[in-house]
Amino acid sequence: MIGTIEIDSLRLHAHHGVAEQERIVGNIFEVSVSLDYPIDIAAETDKIQHTLNYAAVIQLIKKEMATPSSLLENAAARIVKALMKEYPLISGGKIKLTKVSPPCGVEVKGVSIILNW
Repeated sequence: MIGTIEIDSLRLHAHHGVAEQERIVGNIFEVSVSLDYPIDIAAETDKIQHTLNYAAVIQLIKKEMATPSSLLENAAARIVKALMKEYPLISGGKIKLTKVSPPCGVEVKGVSIILNW
């Protein structure tokens, strides 16, 4: 049986952006992920070691977000690569990385990249 764990709108301060000022001052980002993985053993045993521990996933995302990138695509792809390396049983997923207040001269709720795999 395949289950999906979702982490919705993890808010972090990070230093991603093309402009030098963005990389110095930083911005607020939101990361949402959906991760598909086999849940049979976890459902049967009720043991955390048999599941995809969302607290550990959040720590991995925080670690990857701490490394500055010029592009959202780079930061999101690094997160996916790290997740797949750390949790090879993930069979697919989706990540949405949003820059909450992009410096684009107009007010927008945010600008996002979405990756599906």
